[in-house]
Amino acid sequence: MLNERTIAVIKSTVPVLAEHGTAITKCFYKRLFTNHPELLNIFNHANQHRGRQPEALAGAVYAAAAHIDNLEAILPAVRQIAHKHRSLGIRPEQYPIVGENLLAAIKEVLGDAATDEIIQAWAESYGVIADVFISVEAEMYRQAEQQEGGWADFRPFVVQRKERESETITSFYLVPQDGGPLARFVPGQYVSVKPEMPGEQYTHIRQYSLSDAPGRPYYRITVKREDAADGKPAGKVSTYLHTSVREGDVLQLSAPAGDFTLDAEDDRPIVLLSGGVGLTPLVSMLNTLAEQPSDRSITFIHAALRGSVHALKEQVNEVAARCPNVRVYYAYSSPTEEDRAAGGYDKEGLIDAEWLRSVVPQADVRVYLCGPTPFMAAMYRQLLALGVRENDIRYEFFGPQGQLLEEEQAVRR
Repeated sequence: MLNERTIAVIKSTVPVLAEHGTAITKCFYKRLFTNHPELLNIFNHANQHRGRQPEALAGAVYAAAAHIDNLEAILPAVRQIAHKHRSLGIRPEQYPIVGENLLAAIKEVLGDAATDEIIQAWAESYGVIADVFISVEAEMYRQAEQQEGGWADFRPFVVQRKERESETITSFYLVPQDGGPLARFVPGQYVSVKPEMPGEQYTHIRQYSLSDAPGRPYYRITVKREDAADGKPAGKVSTYLHTSVREGDVLQLSAPAGDFTLDAEDDRPIVLLSGGVGLTPLVSMLNTLAEQPSDRSITFIHAALRGSVHALKEQVNEVAARCPNVRVYYAYSSPTEEDRAAGGYDKEGLIDAEWLRSVVPQADVRVYLCGPTPFMAAMYRQLLALGVRENDIRYEFFGPQGQLLEEEQAVRR
């Protein structure tokens, strides 16, 4: 337990973290990877390059400081991060390494303002916070390994089938190389994929949502090829999976993880709202719901650029055709003339509040939201404007959180 003086010192640094948090975390990562380059086998290099990881860590540090006297308030965020850590293979012995370099970065950026008292307070606080993470993650490791069909760390899977879903999206059907059983998962969860890419100095690990219902004899991931655009390099792992991985090849997978999951106990109407490849966890939810005897109203809304990049459409339409309680709507922001001639979509242009209200006529719904950050930020605002409660909107990010959290904070202000 932290004493009152330590808590007061940490809280006094909150304004400083708000001003210098990103600078501190950028300094931290530079130190960390210089001193421990082996950790580059765990961290997402693309998020580092684009500054997303430092921003995410700055936000986490800020939240921890602001709630240091009530860490239960950040337990949901801790669990979300812990799921990611477990899927990556983060271990307790790595936490002291992180702490040492974080304290050094605070001292370097703040200079004389980082007094011995402040550094000591942060050292004590980091120890408490690290113990929370280690405890939560230990239980997650235990559950992942001891469940039926479960395993620790990574397990080799064979690509049983590779199926092109659109111009940029491909599905991979994966079965255990050892022929053993598969651990069940909750719709909405993901696996970490660790491919062995020739010529790469470091390991690259990425998370991909499971895109089919549990209980199948395979796991399916549905991956968008991330091409170079707007100064952003092409995605190494997604490009490798699309261009180099063949049926019969082996990929290393973590056990399923993640807390963006379908609530089977809530029987209210449900809205599955996605943009781009963000439909993957929602298709898993839809397929699961379709197998349950229920008349629960299900509305599936998907936004895509055009028909040629719209993945899993036939599968979603098949569910809607056999399930009278499922309604499906598609919005194409830039449909082609071929799309217009063929039809098959319901809204041209971006989803706006008026159209959303016409397909989601009631506010007492549970919404699951997934897609690119700008899309989710816009949908989040519009859902709130329709009267949907904050607690009834669940969402999943592809990377470190940022813009949508700003939307939440703006609403609360």
